[in-house]
Amino acid sequence: MAMASSASCCFSPSSHGRPHPHSLRSHLPTTTTSIPARLSLGLRLAARPAPSRNPRPISSSPSPAPDAADDGEHSAEREEQEDRDERYGFEMEVRKLPGKKNRRAVRARVRVGAPLEAVWATLTDYEGLAGFIPGLSECRLLRQEAAFARLYQVGEQDLALGFKFNAKGTIDCYEGEMEVLQAGARRREIAFNMVEGDFKVFEGKWSVEEVSDATEEGTEVSAGQEFQTTLSYVVELEPKLWVPVRLLEGRICKEIKTNLVCIREEAERIQRLHGK
Repeated sequence: MAMASSASCCFSPSSHGRPHPHSLRSHLPTTTTSIPARLSLGLRLAARPAPSRNPRPISSSPSPAPDAADDGEHSAEREEQEDRDERYGFEMEVRKLPGKKNRRAVRARVRVGAPLEAVWATLTDYEGLAGFIPGLSECRLLRQEAAFARLYQVGEQDLALGFKFNAKGTIDCYEGEMEVLQAGARRREIAFNMVEGDFKVFEGKWSVEEVSDATEEGTEVSAGQEFQTTLSYVVELEPKLWVPVRLLEGRICKEIKTNLVCIREEAERIQRLHGK
């Protein structure tokens, strides 16, 4: 996973009879079928470690009313922003949070032309993430246990007027079990949170899920239905140092999109190498 310049987090399978990420790459199924995790979205600011904590649920409440404590510019800001790109089946929503004028909640997803196993293998190839995520300059696997990985990530982004924004952090990733959904579809998720670094809050979830057009439209799915794969990313973030998020928002959103599209392309490349 990576942070917001790379803003994301990654997890990797390691036990309970599940293959190692690299072995998944070499044993992908020969037929085509998220999110925790090559997600690398990571911004960093120089700050002190924050106490370790388990990730908490990301708010799904409706968009709040404008923050009365905000400066005079709040009337010109939108409480919610959306971005869509039909080329990739990409969607993203950014929301301000109640009483937290410097915090944002981001939800994004992209369609992937590769099976769940290929996407998961891409997300969990931790030390390979920096090789294809442009804003992620370093991603180190510090510790790995059953269903757990601790990563150290560094990101760097160019801002307007020649400024650079650097972010670094240690991120804990918690890997969920495979879930079986209706008609045999599957989903697997990775929850993550920053335990030390440049964000006061940086936590969320990657999800890799098999979906069908029928599922998307809310109609009944029949047995034997073929599925597509969707990679989803949810993150709630707030810089530790006071840097106005609205000045970074456009860049953060651009990097999240880049990260998801790069993961998509890498998973599809892996699938092509192993045939369809």
